[in-house]
Amino acid sequence: MHKSVLLSECIEYLNLNDDSIIVDCTLGYGGHSSEILKHIKNGHLYAIDQDIDAINYSKNRLDAISSNYTIIKSNFLNIKSELAKLNVKKVNGILYDLGVSSPQLDCDDRGFSFHKDAKLDMRMDQSQTLSAYHVVNEYSYDKLVEIIYKYGEEKYAKNIAKNIVASRPINNTLELVEIIKNAVPMKYKLEHHPARRTFQAIRIEVNNELEVFEKSLRDALELLEIGGRICVITFHSLEDKICKEIFNSVSKVNSELNLLPVIPKEYLPKFKIIKNIKPNLDEINDNKRARSAKLRVIERIG
Repeated sequence: MHKSVLLSECIEYLNLNDDSIIVDCTLGYGGHSSEILKHIKNGHLYAIDQDIDAINYSKNRLDAISSNYTIIKSNFLNIKSELAKLNVKKVNGILYDLGVSSPQLDCDDRGFSFHKDAKLDMRMDQSQTLSAYHVVNEYSYDKLVEIIYKYGEEKYAKNIAKNIVASRPINNTLELVEIIKNAVPMKYKLEHHPARRTFQAIRIEVNNELEVFEKSLRDALELLEIGGRICVITFHSLEDKICKEIFNSVSKVNSELNLLPVIPKEYLPKFKIIKNIKPNLDEINDNKRARSAKLRVIERIG
């Protein structure tokens, strides 16, 4: 069963009221959304996801709580345009949970997991054409090195890419795992699963995750009412770096203006950072997938 990471903290820091309008950009299997819905009896939840399996599951879960919700089948890249279609211009809170949900990892035929044998897939949106099979079998050596090093932060990217190119065609996840294992030293294999970083890199590439997140987060800031908050849960350093840089850029005064005795109102930041939180030990012990999570919270103040 999928456990939502930092659930109580998100509910607390979204500052939910009875009539809040909230967007869950990552509906998944409804963990955060169902809890949000319980707290906004007269408000409305807009939940975005592109995975039809997750949508079908979550609809039943949310129906049992309230009808005050709308599911939007789309990529959260389109948050602004999708809400505009529904005549929603401002909201009180937005949540991003950037982890891959447990059912996606555990589903044998989706190809996200390096523990289970499946076709190389990794598409969040099953209707898109680019899949992990295409990345693994058709990308050049140089391109593979680039994505494995950049998105996986994998120090053995060159060895792994070389082994992948030499072993084509590669059809299944466990085939790929063996190829990765043979490309890294024994000491590295003993420290952690050697395929973790490469699988992460391929998944990010297939779903264009970092660029999509950056654009979506910038649009999300524009949608916030004064007093509204955004909560972002990240699971690796690249996502967290994007979130941190965007939040810092909108919450700090331009350094050139700091010398002025009084900073004009129009140059004051419109946002303030509220909190940066990591899961406590109890949650990490209860849910291993929480160990790399980080929650950042920002509020619109002007």
